[in-house]
Amino acid sequence: MTTTRRQILTAAVLTTGATVTDAVVAAEGTAAGLNAADAAAVKQTCLDYVEGWYEGNAERMDRALHPALQKRIVEIDPTSGNDRLREMSAKTLVQYASEGGGSDTPKDSQQKDITIFDVYRDEASAKVVFRDWVDYLHLARFDGRWVIVNVLWEYKVGKKRGR
Repeated sequence: MTTTRRQILTAAVLTTGATVTDAVVAAEGTAAGLNAADAAAVKQTCLDYVEGWYEGNAERMDRALHPALQKRIVEIDPTSGNDRLREMSAKTLVQYASEGGGSDTPKDSQQKDITIFDVYRDEASAKVVFRDWVDYLHLARFDGRWVIVNVLWEYKVGKKRGR
């Protein structure tokens, strides 16, 4: 913890009577320049994305994505053996969700870990960990709401790509 964050944490606990957990959240948000309302909206967008997948809920998935979104993974081209980019559009992700998405994943196996790395004005970056893969997201505020504009993802170790 940096001195600045420690000072903010101490001040928050001493002056507001906040719990240590509340103070840590406030200190980290303040030190990183995060606005609590923006952080909550970014988290909600990430939840719409991950839960839209697990619920097979195309409406939630669609709400989370900008129409021009591209989701990309580096994978091995089976013909050449070289790396290549495979892309999925917002339309494809919404279609997958409408077809059930990850709704066959048992509730106790659904991983929905969200980490917000940064929010700067109308841009944000976050990480969403699903059961079988990890997504790194770029989000932007469009017409007053946060949407995902770019995703770079990778299967977890032992999954399909095999690296």
